Amino acid sequence: MKQARRERAKPSRATTGALPARDELLAFISGEKTPDGAKTPDRIGKRDIARAFGVKGAAKADLKAMLKELQTEGAITHGRKSFHKQGRLPATVVADIIVRDRDGEMIAKPVDWSEAGEAPRILISRSRSKNDRAPAPALGARVLLRVAPDPNASPRDPPYSGRVIKIIDKAKARILGVYRRLAEGGGRVAPADKRARSEFFVPEGLEDGAHDGDLVELESIREGRFGLPTARVVEKLGSLKSENAISLIAINAHQIPYIFSPAALSEAEEARPADMDHREDWRQLPLVTIDPADAKDHDDAVHAAPDPDPANSGGFILTVAIADVAYYVRPGSPLDKEALERGNSVYFPGRVVPMLPERISNDLCSLRANEDRPALAARMTITQDGRKLRHSFHRVMMRSKAKLAYDQAQRAIDGAPDEITAPLIEPVLKPLYAAYEAIKIERGKRNPLDLDLPERKLILNADGSLARVLWPERLDAHRLIEEFMILANVAAAESLESAKASLIYRAHDAPSLEKLDDLNEFLATIGVKFARGERVRPAQFNGVLARVKGEPHEALVNEVVLRSQSQAEYAHENYGHFGLNLRRYAHFTSPIRRYADLVVHRALIRAFGLGAGGAPDARPEELAAIAERISAAERRAMAAERETTDRLVAAFMSEHVGATFKARVAGVTRVGLFVRLAENGADGFVPAASLGADYFRFEEGARALVGARSGETFRLGDEVEVKLVEAAPFAGALRFEMMSEGAGKKRIRDFSRAGWRAKKGKRR
Repeated sequence: MKQARRERAKPSRATTGALPARDELLAFISGEKTPDGAKTPDRIGKRDIARAFGVKGAAKADLKAMLKELQTEGAITHGRKSFHKQGRLPATVVADIIVRDRDGEMIAKPVDWSEAGEAPRILISRSRSKNDRAPAPALGARVLLRVAPDPNASPRDPPYSGRVIKIIDKAKARILGVYRRLAEGGGRVAPADKRARSEFFVPEGLEDGAHDGDLVELESIREGRFGLPTARVVEKLGSLKSENAISLIAINAHQIPYIFSPAALSEAEEARPADMDHREDWRQLPLVTIDPADAKDHDDAVHAAPDPDPANSGGFILTVAIADVAYYVRPGSPLDKEALERGNSVYFPGRVVPMLPERISNDLCSLRANEDRPALAARMTITQDGRKLRHSFHRVMMRSKAKLAYDQAQRAIDGAPDEITAPLIEPVLKPLYAAYEAIKIERGKRNPLDLDLPERKLILNADGSLARVLWPERLDAHRLIEEFMILANVAAAESLESAKASLIYRAHDAPSLEKLDDLNEFLATIGVKFARGERVRPAQFNGVLARVKGEPHEALVNEVVLRSQSQAEYAHENYGHFGLNLRRYAHFTSPIRRYADLVVHRALIRAFGLGAGGAPDARPEELAAIAERISAAERRAMAAERETTDRLVAAFMSEHVGATFKARVAGVTRVGLFVRLAENGADGFVPAASLGADYFRFEEGARALVGARSGETFRLGDEVEVKLVEAAPFAGALRFEMMSEGAGKKRIRDFSRAGWRAKKGKRR
């Protein structure tokens, strides 16, 4: 009894602020045990850990150091502002259902898995109770799961089980594939979706005129126990060399929604131009849009003028006006649901899969010249050295003065105006560029990450095939618009924080310790030091980039520094934007093509009482789920765009098999070299086995393959000459043969079979 009293009298950790033991902390992060026996949170951040163990005050710094030490040891992993045990999945996961096992149970794999080894499989569990209301997904669906380790799983079974919280993307019934004519009649179709279980057989007469190599749409007829499933061709979609067919492969493979629901289309068609309710009349302000020459929608307009306030001599008043999408797309409406499902627009070389129907994106919300359009505008006052003094947000009716292209605006300011830009130089363009010069001063002090990575542009023929690849020049006009947009995005985040309104941030974490160590190791091989302090900053990377400016390995170092960075994402909690070196940042400037911006617009409308279309009440976990979905949609779009470009380039290169090209080694692995062509940026592979008679070993620190006997070395960044030996357009793959000798090669005897036969022939 006395012992029990003594136990009850002991002070709790919450009152002492003591740190948890290492084992206790790991058990909590892995979900095995909580201090009070309660359920572990789905996402475990520093705040959750401190709250669970009662860590307060100065002890929080010790907890932070303890977590950092566990990360360095590799015991835990940190991602998206949450921790989980190394090699284990967090409690909630976005996953794709990839296959059924022999028992008919569905198996999923997480969408994101950045750790070593293959991503763990998850068995989709479902209660046998009639009252179970968990959604029932189909094969190929993307789902949000609550997962837990399965203690009863055998080594062959999935190590996790998961219950479906929400279906993010429903599986699509459409089957796309490449038709191959069979000599004995009929044809076979290889599905575009790599997750498909088998090819399909198309009987004679059901090919609907498809030719060998065409991309086709199929309808499954039957699936028997033996042989290939049978299908018929529903529609021919064209040659694999056309952008239309190739982008459809990516759309299908990544299950990107591209057909709007009837309800969404009907709502869009019924929409009418906005009225002046809760709006200021800004139609006399000479705003202009500056976009790519081939842009079809224009959602941002800009204006600058000297600040008349004598207290801000040399300063400017900047205006960034953004299409008022929130007026037309109301929370919970069919248009809103469609936009959230898509997450963002997807841009291919010859088509766009828009987030919103054209009636909204290309008409009512496109800031056309000399037409009234509703907008949400940020008005910002900056000093002569670019510091932002204040800002405000307004709901307005505007009328764009002109639609300009980047090169058109640049030519005008450089002294070669045309009939559109000539009257705009003094009143519009010169103040814009003067304000940009001021912003550049502040940007220089902020010192964001300054990578020089040129972007290529694919030019298509009339039939959709690739004509050529261009590397557009980077102009001050591009940078001007970027800096204006960044300033407006910062203003949006600051305004919503000051109003204590919920928002979704655009967040970018600092590089991980592992990536920094890898970068350090690589830079040491080229004699460059990376000065790492207690806290890494973008300026340190910029110092490295400045050191290699103009050097032969400049492009390589830019590429390696890029690879060392974390991936930006959307988050409901703010942890800053490392790349831009900003404490708070939110996407505000493109609500036509990004759902995150629409969320921010609605929050601003509600926070400042700007009329209809404001944000509904949202709990943090709801915003977290939206941020997770749109981050996944962004990654999905990037993968689809990249694969389409690779396939188009591979189709173009298939006509040049046997030709030689200048290239640079862009990647080194144990099995070979990845090379990138200087002419068009095409990526391909040189197998290590084809490099010669020597055995090439992989030296990870030097990023090189080195001949064991000859010392011949092929290193990341080397300029080489390669010959194209194979092109596979469907896979988007190119295989090359190395024509150049590696550095440091010594003569060695050829003990290969071919070499031995050659020597015997000479003896005869």
